[in-house]
Amino acid sequence: MLIVGELINTSRKAVSEAVEGKDAQYIQQVAREQLEAGANYIDVNCGNKVFNEVEYMQWLVTTIQEAVQAPLCIDSPNPQALEAGLALAKYGTPMINSITDEGPRFEAILPLVLKYKAKVVALCMDDHGMPETAADRMRVVDSLYRKLTAAGVKDDDIYFDPLVKPVSSVQTAGVEVLETIKLIKQNYPDVHFMCGLSNVSYGLPNRKVLNRLFVAQTMTLGMDGYILNPTDKSMMGVIYAGATLLGKDDYCMGYLKAHRKGLYEE
Repeated sequence: MLIVGELINTSRKAVSEAVEGKDAQYIQQVAREQLEAGANYIDVNCGNKVFNEVEYMQWLVTTIQEAVQAPLCIDSPNPQALEAGLALAKYGTPMINSITDEGPRFEAILPLVLKYKAKVVALCMDDHGMPETAADRMRVVDSLYRKLTAAGVKDDDIYFDPLVKPVSSVQTAGVEVLETIKLIKQNYPDVHFMCGLSNVSYGLPNRKVLNRLFVAQTMTLGMDGYILNPTDKSMMGVIYAGATLLGKDDYCMGYLKAHRKGLYEE
Protein backbone atom coordinates (compact mmCIF):
# COMPACT_ATOMS: atom_id res chain seq x y z
CA MET A 1 0.00 0.00 0.00
CA LEU A 2 1.47 3.32 -1.09
CA ILE A 3 0.34 6.42 0.80
CA VAL A 4 1.00 9.88 -0.62
CA GLY A 5 0.65 12.61 1.99
CA GLU A 6 -1.56 15.36 0.59
CA LEU A 7 -1.08 18.18 3.08
CA ILE A 8 1.54 20.33 1.31
CA ASN A 9 -0.90 21.92 -1.09
CA THR A 10 -1.33 25.66 -1.47
CA SER A 11 -5.09 25.26 -1.79
CA ARG A 12 -4.89 24.94 2.01
CA LYS A 13 -4.79 28.40 3.59
CA ALA A 14 -2.03 27.72 6.11
CA VAL A 15 0.23 26.20 3.47
CA SER A 16 -0.48 29.03 1.04
CA GLU A 17 0.50 31.61 3.64
CA ALA A 18 3.62 29.66 4.57
CA VAL A 19 4.73 29.46 0.95
CA GLU A 20 4.12 33.12 0.26
CA GLY A 21 5.98 34.03 3.45
CA LYS A 22 8.74 31.46 2.81
CA ASP A 23 8.06 29.93 6.22
CA ALA A 24 10.35 26.92 5.84
CA GLN A 25 9.86 25.77 9.43
CA TYR A 26 6.12 25.27 8.95
CA ILE A 27 6.47 23.41 5.64
CA GLN A 28 9.16 21.15 7.10
CA GLN A 29 7.00 20.41 10.13
CA VAL A 30 4.12 19.33 7.88
CA ALA A 31 6.46 17.13 5.85
CA ARG A 32 7.88 15.46 8.97
CA GLU A 33 4.44 14.88 10.50
CA GLN A 34 3.19 13.14 7.36
CA LEU A 35 6.24 10.91 7.08
CA GLU A 36 6.08 10.00 10.76
CA ALA A 37 2.35 9.23 10.39
CA GLY A 38 3.01 6.62 7.70
CA ALA A 39 3.24 8.43 4.36
CA ASN A 40 5.54 6.84 1.77
CA TYR A 41 5.59 9.89 -0.53
CA ILE A 42 5.10 13.60 0.10
CA ASP A 43 2.86 15.36 -2.42
CA VAL A 44 4.05 18.83 -3.48
CA ASN A 45 1.35 20.98 -5.03
CA CYS A 46 1.36 24.75 -5.54
CA GLY A 47 -0.77 24.68 -8.67
CA ASN A 48 -3.02 27.57 -7.66
CA LYS A 49 -0.01 29.92 -7.60
CA VAL A 50 -0.28 30.31 -11.35
CA PHE A 51 2.11 33.21 -11.85
CA ASN A 52 4.85 32.04 -9.46
CA GLU A 53 4.35 28.28 -9.56
CA VAL A 54 7.79 27.35 -10.91
CA GLU A 55 9.58 29.47 -8.30
CA TYR A 56 7.38 28.17 -5.46
CA MET A 57 7.78 24.57 -6.60
CA GLN A 58 11.56 24.89 -6.51
CA TRP A 59 11.43 26.47 -3.04
CA LEU A 60 9.06 23.80 -1.71
CA VAL A 61 11.06 20.86 -3.00
CA THR A 62 14.32 22.28 -1.66
CA THR A 63 12.74 23.15 1.69
CA ILE A 64 11.10 19.75 2.16
CA GLN A 65 14.28 17.86 1.31
CA GLU A 66 16.25 19.82 3.87
CA ALA A 67 14.01 18.21 6.51
CA VAL A 68 13.13 14.72 5.23
CA GLN A 69 14.71 12.17 2.94
CA ALA A 70 11.45 11.06 1.33
CA PRO A 71 10.45 10.54 -2.30
CA LEU A 72 8.20 13.27 -3.67
CA CYS A 73 5.06 13.28 -5.76
CA ILE A 74 5.33 16.37 -7.94
CA ASP A 75 1.77 17.50 -8.55
CA SER A 76 0.89 20.15 -11.10
CA PRO A 77 -1.06 20.82 -14.31
CA ASN A 78 1.95 22.85 -15.51
CA PRO A 79 4.73 20.85 -17.25
CA GLN A 80 7.29 23.58 -16.43
CA ALA A 81 6.46 23.36 -12.73
CA LEU A 82 6.65 19.57 -12.88
CA GLU A 83 10.10 19.68 -14.38
CA ALA A 84 11.24 22.32 -11.89
CA GLY A 85 10.33 19.96 -9.05
CA LEU A 86 11.60 16.78 -10.68
CA ALA A 87 14.99 18.34 -11.44
CA LEU A 88 15.53 18.94 -7.72
CA ALA A 89 14.02 15.72 -6.33
CA LYS A 90 16.86 13.59 -5.03
CA TYR A 91 15.47 10.88 -2.72
CA GLY A 92 14.02 7.67 -4.12
CA THR A 93 11.99 7.47 -7.32
CA PRO A 94 9.90 10.59 -7.95
CA MET A 95 6.25 10.42 -8.94
CA ILE A 96 4.42 12.65 -11.44
CA ASN A 97 0.79 13.57 -10.85
CA SER A 98 -0.49 13.30 -13.50
CA ILE A 99 -0.59 12.31 -17.15
CA THR A 100 -3.85 12.00 -19.12
CA ASP A 101 -4.79 10.84 -22.59
CA GLU A 102 -5.47 14.41 -23.66
CA GLY A 103 -3.18 14.93 -26.65
CA PRO A 104 -1.22 18.05 -25.58
CA ARG A 105 -0.99 16.90 -21.96
CA PHE A 106 0.29 13.45 -22.88
CA GLU A 107 2.89 14.84 -25.27
CA ALA A 108 4.14 17.33 -22.66
CA ILE A 109 4.33 14.89 -19.72
CA LEU A 110 5.64 11.70 -21.30
CA PRO A 111 9.16 13.12 -21.92
CA LEU A 112 9.36 14.04 -18.21
CA VAL A 113 8.34 10.52 -17.18
CA LEU A 114 11.11 9.09 -19.34
CA LYS A 115 13.75 11.69 -18.52
CA TYR A 116 13.39 11.37 -14.75
CA LYS A 117 12.49 7.65 -14.75
CA ALA A 118 9.48 8.60 -12.67
CA LYS A 119 6.44 6.74 -11.50
CA VAL A 120 3.37 8.31 -13.06
CA VAL A 121 -0.26 8.72 -12.06
CA ALA A 122 -2.33 8.03 -15.18
CA LEU A 123 -5.65 9.86 -14.84
CA CYS A 124 -8.66 8.47 -16.70
CA MET A 125 -9.32 11.52 -18.86
CA ASP A 126 -8.94 12.12 -22.58
CA ASP A 127 -9.90 14.65 -25.22
CA HIS A 128 -13.55 13.70 -24.74
CA GLY A 129 -13.46 14.96 -21.15
CA MET A 130 -14.29 13.18 -17.90
CA PRO A 131 -15.71 9.69 -18.47
CA GLU A 132 -18.94 8.71 -16.74
CA THR A 133 -19.01 4.91 -16.81
CA ALA A 134 -16.49 2.17 -16.13
CA ALA A 135 -16.58 1.29 -19.84
CA ASP A 136 -15.69 4.88 -20.74
CA ARG A 137 -12.84 4.85 -18.23
CA MET A 138 -11.50 1.58 -19.60
CA ARG A 139 -11.34 3.05 -23.08
CA VAL A 140 -8.95 5.66 -21.66
CA VAL A 141 -7.06 3.09 -19.60
CA ASP A 142 -6.48 0.88 -22.64
CA SER A 143 -5.16 3.81 -24.66
CA LEU A 144 -2.90 5.13 -21.90
CA TYR A 145 -1.51 1.70 -21.10
CA ARG A 146 -0.71 1.03 -24.75
CA LYS A 147 1.03 4.37 -25.23
CA LEU A 148 2.97 4.35 -21.95
CA THR A 149 4.27 0.81 -22.29
CA ALA A 150 5.14 1.35 -25.96
CA ALA A 151 7.31 4.27 -24.80
CA GLY A 152 9.10 2.02 -22.32
CA VAL A 153 7.28 2.80 -19.07
CA LYS A 154 7.11 -0.31 -16.90
CA ASP A 155 3.81 -1.63 -15.55
CA ASP A 156 5.20 -1.26 -12.03
CA ASP A 157 5.62 2.50 -12.56
CA ILE A 158 2.06 3.12 -13.81
CA TYR A 159 -0.53 4.20 -11.23
CA PHE A 160 -4.03 4.43 -12.70
CA ASP A 161 -6.37 6.98 -11.16
CA PRO A 162 -9.94 5.77 -11.84
CA LEU A 163 -11.28 9.33 -11.48
CA VAL A 164 -13.31 9.59 -8.29
CA LYS A 165 -16.34 11.88 -8.51
CA PRO A 166 -18.72 13.03 -5.75
CA VAL A 167 -21.65 10.71 -5.11
CA SER A 168 -23.56 13.85 -4.12
CA SER A 169 -23.72 14.85 -7.78
CA VAL A 170 -23.45 11.48 -9.55
CA GLN A 171 -25.29 8.73 -7.66
CA THR A 172 -23.36 5.91 -9.35
CA ALA A 173 -19.94 7.57 -9.04
CA GLY A 174 -18.70 5.17 -6.39
CA VAL A 175 -19.97 2.07 -8.18
CA GLU A 176 -18.33 3.11 -11.46
CA VAL A 177 -14.98 3.55 -9.72
CA LEU A 178 -15.26 0.13 -8.09
CA GLU A 179 -16.08 -1.49 -11.42
CA THR A 180 -13.16 0.33 -13.07
CA ILE A 181 -10.70 -0.93 -10.45
CA LYS A 182 -11.95 -4.48 -10.94
CA LEU A 183 -11.57 -4.27 -14.74
CA ILE A 184 -8.09 -2.71 -14.58
CA LYS A 185 -6.96 -5.40 -12.15
CA GLN A 186 -8.30 -8.13 -14.46
CA ASN A 187 -6.76 -6.72 -17.64
CA TYR A 188 -3.50 -5.22 -16.32
CA PRO A 189 -2.61 -7.12 -13.14
CA ASP A 190 0.88 -5.62 -12.76
CA VAL A 191 -0.05 -1.92 -12.72
CA HIS A 192 -0.91 0.05 -9.59
CA PHE A 193 -3.57 2.54 -8.51
CA MET A 194 -3.64 6.03 -7.04
CA CYS A 195 -6.50 8.42 -6.33
CA GLY A 196 -7.64 11.44 -4.38
CA LEU A 197 -10.23 9.43 -2.54
CA SER A 198 -11.95 12.22 -0.59
CA ASN A 199 -13.62 13.52 -3.77
CA VAL A 200 -16.25 10.82 -3.32
CA SER A 201 -17.76 12.53 -0.26
CA TYR A 202 -17.63 16.14 -1.46
CA GLY A 203 -20.75 18.12 -0.50
CA LEU A 204 -21.99 15.63 2.11
CA PRO A 205 -21.89 15.69 5.93
CA ASN A 206 -19.71 13.35 7.99
CA ARG A 207 -17.33 12.93 5.07
CA LYS A 208 -14.82 10.86 7.01
CA VAL A 209 -17.35 8.03 7.40
CA LEU A 210 -17.87 7.83 3.65
CA ASN A 211 -14.15 8.13 2.94
CA ARG A 212 -13.20 5.33 5.31
CA LEU A 213 -15.78 2.94 3.91
CA PHE A 214 -14.76 3.76 0.35
CA VAL A 215 -11.15 2.93 1.21
CA ALA A 216 -12.26 -0.48 2.46
CA GLN A 217 -14.36 -1.09 -0.65
CA THR A 218 -11.64 -0.04 -3.09
CA MET A 219 -8.88 -1.94 -1.27
CA THR A 220 -10.93 -5.13 -1.53
CA LEU A 221 -10.93 -4.81 -5.33
CA GLY A 222 -7.20 -4.12 -5.60
CA MET A 223 -6.64 -0.41 -4.95
CA ASP A 224 -3.11 -0.03 -3.60
CA GLY A 225 -2.40 3.69 -3.52
CA TYR A 226 -4.08 6.78 -2.07
CA ILE A 227 -3.42 10.49 -1.86
CA LEU A 228 -4.74 11.41 1.58
CA ASN A 229 -4.04 12.90 4.98
CA PRO A 230 -1.87 10.32 6.78
CA THR A 231 -2.29 12.09 10.12
CA ASP A 232 -5.95 10.98 10.11
CA LYS A 233 -5.46 8.02 12.45
CA SER A 234 -8.92 6.59 11.88
CA MET A 235 -8.32 6.44 8.15
CA MET A 236 -4.88 4.92 8.60
CA GLY A 237 -6.41 2.31 10.89
CA VAL A 238 -8.72 1.20 8.09
CA ILE A 239 -5.75 0.95 5.73
CA TYR A 240 -3.52 -1.04 8.07
CA ALA A 241 -6.38 -3.35 9.05
CA GLY A 242 -7.50 -3.71 5.43
CA ALA A 243 -4.05 -4.74 4.23
CA THR A 244 -3.83 -7.31 7.02
CA LEU A 245 -7.27 -8.82 6.38
CA LEU A 246 -6.60 -9.00 2.64
CA GLY A 247 -3.44 -11.03 3.21
CA LYS A 248 -1.09 -8.25 2.10
CA ASP A 249 0.70 -7.85 5.43
CA ASP A 250 3.21 -10.66 6.10
CA TYR A 251 2.73 -12.06 9.59
CA CYS A 252 0.67 -8.91 10.40
CA MET A 253 3.94 -7.06 10.92
CA GLY A 254 2.78 -3.79 9.36
CA TYR A 255 -0.32 -3.76 11.54
CA LEU A 256 1.66 -4.58 14.69
CA LYS A 257 4.39 -2.01 14.00
CA ALA A 258 1.81 0.69 13.35
CA HIS A 259 0.05 -0.27 16.60
CA ARG A 260 3.26 0.05 18.59
CA LYS A 261 3.95 3.44 17.04
CA GLY A 262 0.39 4.66 17.70
CA LEU A 263 -0.25 5.38 14.01
CA TYR A 264 -3.92 4.49 14.04
CA GLU A 265 -6.95 4.64 16.31
CA GLU A 266 -9.44 1.93 17.18
